Amino acid sequence: MSEIKFWSSCIDRFLRYVTFDTQSAETTDSFPSTSKQLELLRHLADELWQLGLQEVSLDEFGYVMGTIPATTEKENVPTIGFLAHVDTSPEMSGEGVKPILHFNYQGQDLVLPDSPSTVLRLSDCPELRDEIGRDIITASGTTLLGADDKAGIAEILGAAEFLMAHPEIPHGTLRIAFSPDEEVGRGMEHFSVSRFGAQYAYTLDGGGAGELESETFCADTLTLIFHGFNTHPGYAKGKMVNSLKVAADFINRLPKDGLAPETTEGFDGYVHPNIAEASVERTAIRFLIRDFDEKGLVQKEAYLEGLARQTAADWPGTTIELKVEESYRNMRTVLDQHPQVISFAEQAIRRTGLEVKRSPIRGGTDGSRLSFMGIPTPNLFSGQHNIHSRLEWASVFEMHKAVEVIIELAKLWEESTGT
Repeated sequence: MSEIKFWSSCIDRFLRYVTFDTQSAETTDSFPSTSKQLELLRHLADELWQLGLQEVSLDEFGYVMGTIPATTEKENVPTIGFLAHVDTSPEMSGEGVKPILHFNYQGQDLVLPDSPSTVLRLSDCPELRDEIGRDIITASGTTLLGADDKAGIAEILGAAEFLMAHPEIPHGTLRIAFSPDEEVGRGMEHFSVSRFGAQYAYTLDGGGAGELESETFCADTLTLIFHGFNTHPGYAKGKMVNSLKVAADFINRLPKDGLAPETTEGFDGYVHPNIAEASVERTAIRFLIRDFDEKGLVQKEAYLEGLARQTAADWPGTTIELKVEESYRNMRTVLDQHPQVISFAEQAIRRTGLEVKRSPIRGGTDGSRLSFMGIPTPNLFSGQHNIHSRLEWASVFEMHKAVEVIIELAKLWEESTGT
């Protein structure tokens, strides 16, 4: 079994960071979407200064950046970046998080104290088997934990602290960035690639030990609007067209045994209605469209449009409106052109004594957008599990291992570069 080489400060940091409520919001045009994210971002900027990093900044959009200066005498080592996001999911409360450190977990059911009906069970979460004899962290049962992605933040800062304290370790210039609004798909909306200045980067926003992710969904957002006609219900016969009923009929026609998040896995894509605004006159349904191939997105969008038109035809007087917005694309398209960024990640993981586990991300990361913006950026594990839920937990072992991987990556990029 791989052992932890050294104990960094990442756990103490993580236990502090999760107490900041940084929930982002879907229904606003402001950036960041919630001002409370800035509280943690300011705190992180202060911590970078305290650690002695250079070029620390917090810009008008909330992006925090800092530099770990190069310690190598080589002049052509690429600048490597490490990123994590501060916001937590809009779908679960992040207010008043009370982290609980469970020492020497032995596979027992963990009843979370603030909600006794909320129980973390080994039978429901097979990854817990690897944690027997180790320590894990949960919340108290009424909130998410926030390991997505405060685990990544803590690990990057833990590695930064170690590298700043050990200038004898040769590495090139390292850039760090913390960002808002990843959970609402806007994390890189105002990110300055030129100011960041990295040639390659890694997000710390993945799951279990050894996971390396270089392939994401392609993602679009489709908004479907059913227009009806409203009039006084007492005199509505032959006049009213209730768009809410039309939309309900449409939703009921969606497949019940496929094409949905709850019925798909692996490389399967899906269509997911997740937000609705409904009234008699107008009902809008927002769909998340996901597929690992752009052609699959187009097919799914055409399927929804056809189904909507069929439904509307059965409700005379109904009209439909459809709008598609691009969210992100499969970063594999970019990363396949830069094999070294993946190869070094694999080597770094193996150097820590872990097995490399390659899998697609059934979602997206800031690295998806960043790769297409010019910085190839795969995703590394951070020890987060059961994310976006009250049963979220983090592995102490995996978090320390993530710190080791960051340090090994810094060394590898330097070692691989000529004089």
